[in-house]
Amino acid sequence: MSAFSEIPPFLADAPARLSLPYLLGLLVLAVGVLLFLILKLRLQAFLALILSSLVVAIGSSAEFTGGKGKLALAEIGSTIESGMASSLGFIATIIGLGAIFGSLLEHSGGAQSLARSMLGFFGQKRAPWAMVLTGFIVSIPVFLDVALVILAPILYALSRTTGKSLLTYGLPLLAGLMVTHAFVPPTPGPVWVAYELGVGLGWVILFGVMVGLPTAIIGGIVAPKRMAEKLFIAPPEEDPTAVHDESKLPSFGLIIALIGFPILLIVLGTVAKEILASGIAEGLAKAEYDKQIAAALAEAGLGMKLLVFLGHPIIALLLATLGALVFLGYARKVDKSVLMEVMTRSLGPAGIIILITGAGGVFKKILGESGVSDALKEAFEGRGIPILLLAYIFAFLVRVAQGSATVAMVTAAGLIASLVDGLSQPQLALVVIAIAAGASAVSHVNDSGFWMVSRYMRMTEKQTLQTWTVVSTIVSVVGYLLAQLVWTFV
Repeated sequence: MSAFSEIPPFLADAPARLSLPYLLGLLVLAVGVLLFLILKLRLQAFLALILSSLVVAIGSSAEFTGGKGKLALAEIGSTIESGMASSLGFIATIIGLGAIFGSLLEHSGGAQSLARSMLGFFGQKRAPWAMVLTGFIVSIPVFLDVALVILAPILYALSRTTGKSLLTYGLPLLAGLMVTHAFVPPTPGPVWVAYELGVGLGWVILFGVMVGLPTAIIGGIVAPKRMAEKLFIAPPEEDPTAVHDESKLPSFGLIIALIGFPILLIVLGTVAKEILASGIAEGLAKAEYDKQIAAALAEAGLGMKLLVFLGHPIIALLLATLGALVFLGYARKVDKSVLMEVMTRSLGPAGIIILITGAGGVFKKILGESGVSDALKEAFEGRGIPILLLAYIFAFLVRVAQGSATVAMVTAAGLIASLVDGLSQPQLALVVIAIAAGASAVSHVNDSGFWMVSRYMRMTEKQTLQTWTVVSTIVSVVGYLLAQLVWTFV
């Protein structure tokens, strides 16, 4: 007899379809399994997300529920496959290109050039402002942990020169890095959430900068000032054999141009699409909206078509990556085999992020096919909970529980996706920002970034909790509140 031939006792009196409490309980169980696998068994997030999706799929299958569930056991494998495939076409390309672009910037010394130019412009007295803006710009193409490693020597030099605590410059830098890492594409988290919610990256970039910059200033300049005054952290002694050859660094203008170029193209592409959409009714389903945009584009002139083509995130980032390869590689006569090694090495960490985001696509797909997404929508509709607050809470809870901002964003996007039907593109972009803010909160001992900060800022665990954890929480709350403020005008 099959293991699934009899209806489990707790489903014997269930209605003709799976009940709302059962489906919501299944969701709670899946999230619990996800956290258990990551926190207790130390399983890689990719595998944990797949297994959690499998819990929902089996628990809602027709065989397990006596014919009441939507999924068939035999179709679960293909559903996982389609969930993975539907997410990775766009995401994998963006993350891969972004990783190569960031590695070229890192290898050339572009991040150091940017930081030193900012310091020269602001001066030592306003060095914290230079650091927060440097972090804000550098973390657009470069992952936070990599950027911290690259820029740590500049922080140490500043602290030695001025005699001030390392935190005076380190916390502003970290706040800037953290904000754009979570809020502004093409970093993986906001790119994936934007894709899953069906919002153009141009809108996310626009609101990510609009909300993120004041958030970084408050979290990096205003909040840490007292912390740095009360807690003196000395920098490490300088290596007497260190060589400082700033003549080999790329120019500030070149780095700004390379980083700003794809962002400008994406924003222009978004503006062009909005012009095309001006005659389209609001509140359409995504498929119908895309169909009408395509029809309007077919009738548009060559200039409009060119803007939309160049403004597609893949094309924009591809052009920027080629520009970085030419101007930071070939034009500087870097050995071609070295460039090949730099680019290949960058795809290792990118592969992990791609798999995690793909597993997030599986989680979202299974939630939809099983009926859990509909149950979640039914449970929260009419409850009077603002959609931004709900998105923030979902991301906040997962972030605090398991530590990874990316996993928190991926999970929250899967949970909120069924609740955002009918929202405009600007509103959807603000939902992305709310999720990013929630996923930035309360960095503590289960977050790998916590230990990176502790190491490079030379703090004990207690000191890191008193400073970095507080700053990350301030960034989270301020980011959400500013997103809610912008929502009132949108």
